Amino acid sequence: MIDPSIYLAKETLKDGTEVTIRAIRREDSGSILESFKTLDREAIYRRFFSPKKELSDAELKQLTDVDFNRVVALVVTTGTSEGETLIGGARYAAEGPETPRTAELAFVTGEDYRGRGIASLLLRHLTRLAQEAGVSRFEANVLADNYPMLVVFRSSGLPMRQRRDGGVIHVTLELEPDSF
Repeated sequence: MIDPSIYLAKETLKDGTEVTIRAIRREDSGSILESFKTLDREAIYRRFFSPKKELSDAELKQLTDVDFNRVVALVVTTGTSEGETLIGGARYAAEGPETPRTAELAFVTGEDYRGRGIASLLLRHLTRLAQEAGVSRFEANVLADNYPMLVVFRSSGLPMRQRRDGGVIHVTLELEPDSF
């Protein structure tokens, strides 16, 4: 079984950029704050469903101090370990110990790196980790105008259901084969 707390994978984006996908670490808090400052208002709104100028200490701790049992968080970086740049991230948070377990998904990608396949890569890695952990379903609330994220989900190859509630699309992705 893969230990998500030390997860590390090398990948290549659609444009040829080499990246590292790894488990988030507590010491990433400075990089998270710097990356947050570079996000445009639209990206922040799509991730947090509200405008936000900065992350609180509690939010930063929630993002970087994960247990890797119930919550698994991955980041995407470029560069070397001495000079890496955080360009995206995703996480799932499992709702409880019941079977089948459901986990909520969230993603964010830096503005300069959108459209290069980062969210799709993260979804693939999170799916693998979730399946090993006994998670059978991902759920996500996506703003209806967030077409790029909806395309990522539709293109994932996972059985998908969606339902609209006003300006929000609730997406369910089944991780178990033959679940529909």
